Amino acid sequence: MTLIVPDGIDPELARSAGLQPDLDFADPPHVRASLNRAFKFSKAMRPAPSALDGLTTTDRHVPAREGSPDIPVRVYDAADRPAASAALVFFHGGAFVAGDLETEDARCAEIARRTGALVVSVDYRLAPEHPFPAGFQDCYDVLVWVADQAAELGVDPNRIAVGGSSAGGALAAAVSLAARDLGGPRIMLQMLLYPVIDDALDTRSMKEFDTTPGWNQPNSVHMWNHYLGTGDRGEVSPYAAPWRATDLSGLPPAYVMTAEFDPLRDEGIRFAVRLLAADVPTELHQFPGAFHGFDAAAPEATLTRRSLDEQCAVLLRAAAMSVEPAPADA
Repeated sequence: MTLIVPDGIDPELARSAGLQPDLDFADPPHVRASLNRAFKFSKAMRPAPSALDGLTTTDRHVPAREGSPDIPVRVYDAADRPAASAALVFFHGGAFVAGDLETEDARCAEIARRTGALVVSVDYRLAPEHPFPAGFQDCYDVLVWVADQAAELGVDPNRIAVGGSSAGGALAAAVSLAARDLGGPRIMLQMLLYPVIDDALDTRSMKEFDTTPGWNQPNSVHMWNHYLGTGDRGEVSPYAAPWRATDLSGLPPAYVMTAEFDPLRDEGIRFAVRLLAADVPTELHQFPGAFHGFDAAAPEATLTRRSLDEQCAVLLRAAAMSVEPAPADA
């Protein structure tokens, strides 16, 4: 399959779009190896972190539920972080089958520097070796750990956000649903960046964008087969595909970012509209001329800088507005 850069792509993104690798997600080990090489090259091209940048990163392991291995996380802590700060628990993308702590290292570091929030990036288990619900359980367990260890981490337990890109967006939405359903930690914001939402693959953008850079319809088919299995899947859990949730009321405020030339575009938009209809405070921003993962592919582009500015601003606003709920008998 040959990837085609669509007409109307943002001029600053055109070169990066043309350089996107044509990955076949039918073969997860090959995809992982290719992405690992790409991330190593990208990291080598970035300026080396300076002790003067005031950011400490620490790799840790979070205890998991019984029967599961401990979960690797990377904690980003700014030197000027205030006491009892906000926190962001972030889940990387990679179609549920690829990615690790390096995938969103640049984004997590920048958000921590610019917002003063403690950022915790999660290296959850991957399909097909660990299909749903393994990765979802890891993400939820880390959220619970951050809330339980808030005092030790220097975090306000009432100001914890979740976020994720692509498949990580699905995990952030799923964790938000589970926290509501299970009486889990209070989430102040769900930040969903070009998120995977629906396993049905029936939107117009999903049907049209089968050769787009960054992501395409054929790989979406492979993604869901790896995560949920092939054949008759029966009733799909909303913790796997958040679109399947019948009730979105009572969820935390949401920020949803979509890209014009992304097969996931319409499911993200539809989910945002459903959140609004359920009276969930929701901000939706579609970036015109952008493709899936544009911000990782073109970190210096104007659209990328705008998108990161917005993510930081949204997190800061949510932290400023989030207050401890009144006691039930008040």
